[in-house]
Amino acid sequence: MTEILDQTALKDHAARLVEAARRAGADAADAVAVRGIALGVNVRLGKVEESERSESDDFGLRVFVGRRNALVSANSLSDPAALAARAVAMARAAPEDPFAGLADPASLGTRFPDLDMLDAHVPTAAELTGMALAAEDAARAVAGVTNSGGAGASWSLGGLVLVTSHGFAGTWLASRFSLSVTAIAGEGTGMERDWDATAKGHREDLDAPDKVGRTAGERAVRRLNPRKAETGQVPVIYDRRAATSLVGHLAGAVNGAAIARKTSFLKDRMGERVFAPGVTIVDDPSLKRGLGSRPFDGEGVVGDPLAVIEDGVLRHWFLDSASARELGLATNGRASRGTGNPSPGSTNLTLMAGATSREDMIRSVARGLYITDLIGHGANGVTGDYSRGASGFWIENGELAYPVSEITVAGNLKDMYPRLTPASDLEYRFGINAPSVMIEGLTIAGR
Repeated sequence: MTEILDQTALKDHAARLVEAARRAGADAADAVAVRGIALGVNVRLGKVEESERSESDDFGLRVFVGRRNALVSANSLSDPAALAARAVAMARAAPEDPFAGLADPASLGTRFPDLDMLDAHVPTAAELTGMALAAEDAARAVAGVTNSGGAGASWSLGGLVLVTSHGFAGTWLASRFSLSVTAIAGEGTGMERDWDATAKGHREDLDAPDKVGRTAGERAVRRLNPRKAETGQVPVIYDRRAATSLVGHLAGAVNGAAIARKTSFLKDRMGERVFAPGVTIVDDPSLKRGLGSRPFDGEGVVGDPLAVIEDGVLRHWFLDSASARELGLATNGRASRGTGNPSPGSTNLTLMAGATSREDMIRSVARGLYITDLIGHGANGVTGDYSRGASGFWIENGELAYPVSEITVAGNLKDMYPRLTPASDLEYRFGINAPSVMIEGLTIAGR
């Protein structure tokens, strides 16, 4: 584990790449090194189907010659000078890009918060196998479950080393544990499936395997004998695991690269109300043990928490240096990066909880739809048009009456967001998090 955790050698390699680039004639350069190690086990019906382990070190060198730039990558550094010379030659032949360049030195981080991103425990394949088998056993023990879609447990370690020609040198490393299971209920053409999963940076924060399995099994059984809902406009409540997708569509719409290209339906809405009063959506790279946390971004900038939506009003784009320059703004530390070019994106993006419980929200609906699962990616980032396949439960007189499937939910995000009301059942489970939400007057197509 000591060898895995020690990134000093990777930092030295990155520094040599940057120095080689300067010697080859680059005006500026940055180098990244990404170390990855992963172990995963998949089981089905009590037997191991697959066990996989991988390790890699990857390097990327970005060079700038005037306003021209190029990037090269490699998985070994036997000859840093040759790699740097090739990158500089490519940059000299590239077209000019007036917005590309390293981050402004004044924006670079010098002190980094402790985000508790690393669990030093390295699991064995046997330990992961035990977790997966326990989850599957719990799912299969639920009355009505007839088969298993399998269970998987995994662990990974990944991090970033970044060195720039204007003096920045930083590293971070994070672990991730995950567990998932799919249960199948019913027989023949009447079979239904559902799932549950848990993912955390620390082993101790994972949901217990028997809870994950039991939840998956109970969800599958509840979906048996579904009907088709009637076509019409009704209130629709998204369960929190489905509601995260609505926040994900927002993340794409406030991406600075999309704004600069004018390919976002929110491109002209900065400072305007796009959600109902009281709705707040926060992106926070400094969340302790958050799955999207990082002490600095892919350009060395420390990002502060951003209220992207504040009291319903759009306040921020996600910006890296290039998109910020193109928009006449300053980066806000949202550059994501592997060994390629930086690009803006979210970190830990959360729709904050409202005041109404999910149960009270359901009780308030005379006739409507409760969505637990969505199919497809039917949201147009340019126009906001929205159409997704869905399944869940029909709400009748404030209660979940019966399961429904083969439904299409349609609208436009520009109209849906202002009608969105968050419930109070927020949990931090993924990189994008949301409570259950209700949207009034959505069009559903069923029978």
